[in-house]
Amino acid sequence: MAGRFAPRPTRTTVRGGHVVVPGGVPRQVAEAGRVRTWVPDGVLDLGLVLGPLRRGPGDPTFRTAADGSVWRASLTPVGPGTLRVSAHGGAVRGEAWGPGGDWLLERLPELLGAADDPGAFVPRHRLVAVAQHRRPGLRLTRTGLVLESLIPSVLEQKVTTDEAYRAWRSLVRKFGSPAPGPVDGRMWVMPAPRAWASIPSWEWHRAGVDDKRASTILRAVRVAARLEQAVRLPAAEARARLEVVPGVGPWTSAETVQRSHGAADAVTVGDLHLPGIVGWALAGDQDADDTMMLSLLEPYAGQGQRHRAVRLILLSGRTPARRAPKMPRGDIGKL
Repeated sequence: MAGRFAPRPTRTTVRGGHVVVPGGVPRQVAEAGRVRTWVPDGVLDLGLVLGPLRRGPGDPTFRTAADGSVWRASLTPVGPGTLRVSAHGGAVRGEAWGPGGDWLLERLPELLGAADDPGAFVPRHRLVAVAQHRRPGLRLTRTGLVLESLIPSVLEQKVTTDEAYRAWRSLVRKFGSPAPGPVDGRMWVMPAPRAWASIPSWEWHRAGVDDKRASTILRAVRVAARLEQAVRLPAAEARARLEVVPGVGPWTSAETVQRSHGAADAVTVGDLHLPGIVGWALAGDQDADDTMMLSLLEPYAGQGQRHRAVRLILLSGRTPARRAPKMPRGDIGKL
């Protein structure tokens, strides 16, 4: 499984929200998009909120610019759209292009955590309290899109993050569509369900995706409409619906609803590194398993805030030293 919580710079960057500006970023041109301004009711850190949506430094659906703005290309229920989000003087400005632009602007507040309730969280560990104090701008995003988070999460099953990110980049650029707006061909919208279903077997192979993960994605896109409807369900019910798809288990469903629903209590179990990180941070036990991790997070279960507690633990930077060799990298596309 992908080491999504491994103490590595790429994952710390994404989870911690310290967004690194890549070389090829969208360049602004004279074309204007539709605009919405929104004022959050507290401190808001765009990197912390939107960072988990980024699938590696070369994600073709996600870019950051030198001015601190964040660009996202999404496949909405009404078509592709590109959204640029920037913060100025306590206000957030969203600018959108494409058929899905209005849909993205309508949901801008939820994307930036308006539906989240940080006040419901009460830290029960000093490390968590310090992390919360140092990161007041943390909010849990809610994209309202299921497949957008489900498919890359499936790609991250049982492989290294580098392999998963490479597969996502390759498949989106080859079978997705150019993002609308002033992005100069540098951003792409992920493929529609029919396009995912039409990818030949050898293209999955070239992207380094084995038959098991490819088959899971193909089964998911066949019931795409039903899965997208899960966004209107409570997170627990949405996870149950996702896990009906063979190949989608608790790890994948949790990773999905954390983003699609902003699920504050969805704990990722079955991860290679996360139990050891939580165990080390809260009990000095880097050999902790899922059972131990859930026991340590139990004080936050009654609050419905276990995922937020994990985010804060990861942001604290207290991670154990790596002892075992890294998961070997593979590339079945070269076979």
